[in-house]
Amino acid sequence: MEYPSLRDNSSFHLDFVIFGTNSFCAFALNLAVFLLVGKTSALTMNVAGVVKDWLLIAFSWSVIKDTVTPVNLIGYGLAFLGVAYYNHSKLQALKASEAQKKAQQADEEAGRLLEEREGESGNGRKSDNQS
Repeated sequence: MEYPSLRDNSSFHLDFVIFGTNSFCAFALNLAVFLLVGKTSALTMNVAGVVKDWLLIAFSWSVIKDTVTPVNLIGYGLAFLGVAYYNHSKLQALKASEAQKKAQQADEEAGRLLEEREGESGNGRKSDNQS
């Protein structure tokens, strides 16, 4: 609705290449977020957002020469500790899960071996009793 008035009254020019490229990038970003949350969790997406914020702050501080106050540094430090704790707890949970799977596999293997031995000794007793 506003395009005719923009075309007539301003120097606005709709560039379809830029519009299409921007649309593709937005779609790709949404697809990446969807796949990341599907493979991990929403919390992982939030932690990745914190890391992204750190990179933006580091860029603005080093390239644009934006000021970083001591309060900012304390906040970044607390955020860093939170991400470190999250990664540590996630790693511990992963190790515990792997250990539990290994123990379960060992129990299943021991159960199969026990059943095989009982089956062999049971077959041997039947043949001894029949003779």
